[in-house]
Amino acid sequence: MSTPGGVWTEVVGQPAVVAELRAAVADPAAMTHAWLFTGPPGSGRSVAARAFAAALQCPDGGDGTCHECRTVLSGTHADLNLIVPEGLSIGVTEARELVRIAGRAPSQGRWQMIIVEDADRMSEAAANAVLKMIEEPPPRTVVMLCAPSLHPDDVPVTIRSRCRVVGLRTPPADAVADVLVRRDGVDPALAAWAATAAGGHVGRARHLARDEDARLLRRAVLDIPLSLVSLAACLTAADDLVGAAREESDRTSAALDAPETEAVKTSLGVGARGPGVAASRGGAGQLKDLEKRQKSRATRIGRDSLDRALVDLAGLYRDALVLHAAPGEALPLDHPDRRADAEDLARRIGAEGALRRIDAVLACRTALEQNVKPQIAVEALTVALRLPA
Repeated sequence: MSTPGGVWTEVVGQPAVVAELRAAVADPAAMTHAWLFTGPPGSGRSVAARAFAAALQCPDGGDGTCHECRTVLSGTHADLNLIVPEGLSIGVTEARELVRIAGRAPSQGRWQMIIVEDADRMSEAAANAVLKMIEEPPPRTVVMLCAPSLHPDDVPVTIRSRCRVVGLRTPPADAVADVLVRRDGVDPALAAWAATAAGGHVGRARHLARDEDARLLRRAVLDIPLSLVSLAACLTAADDLVGAAREESDRTSAALDAPETEAVKTSLGVGARGPGVAASRGGAGQLKDLEKRQKSRATRIGRDSLDRALVDLAGLYRDALVLHAAPGEALPLDHPDRRADAEDLARRIGAEGALRRIDAVLACRTALEQNVKPQIAVEALTVALRLPA
């Protein structure tokens, strides 16, 4: 599915959204100061917000080639402020800094732009600070919030009611495959498989297409349901799931933490000799704050990795439910490459068993969100997923 050119080429499979945003850029009467981009994971909420920001700053409405477009899309424009939470939440301190920045007049562009990715991670105090900013907006500031849904758990009704809502959908697989081929140079057959396996999630499709380890991990996760024939197998599967998430967290954190810590130490003069040493001792609090943020980020990375595995498991049980209900129908499956496994599951657990296991996966996701220890939550899940004798 093609999209208009310029900054909009990155907004995959969202023609109605692109048309709405282009109209707002072209017509000042259609413009407003607060926007809320919603849609399922991988639909491109923050991509659409950033493309919109570029088009608003661009003299030509988003040609994609000028300085304004290129700097906004890369995140380096002087009047663009991106809040991308790496940890578990967005705190009130970050939100107050956001409010302070929002009060500035734009220094280079036409607007002061603020984009908050994963706005559903705002704490209650942070949401209240952002609400006040939206209620009393500075004249040349545009705020864009990105969240999964309009549910009150994701976005407070008080904020939602003051924003113009832009709803994105899961992109069709052919649109995702097209962008993988066109932009990333992926082989068409691999791109088509990755787009389908990722369920329309653009970022994950790219990850599956370009990373053999990601493909192997997905295969290992989808092998689990038919392996759960004993209590020992259930506990082994839980260990594997939690261990894989921990390995991903450790690997990613190791790549991120060391350069960050070194940069802070350098800025504080840690290890230097002379008068600066006294000043560096006062930076212990900064290093402690950094360590706290890094631990929070590592926890989030591990949770996200586990959550991807749980979504894949739920998808396979959903496929089993579909095939049990309509065995002869050519209905779309979440994992069409694992159709034989889904048919086997359908025979062994039936519709009721599939539904019960989907509920168990959802309960595990909720438990993890409520800070239940991953090992305990996942062991309870795999035991609940055990195949009947």
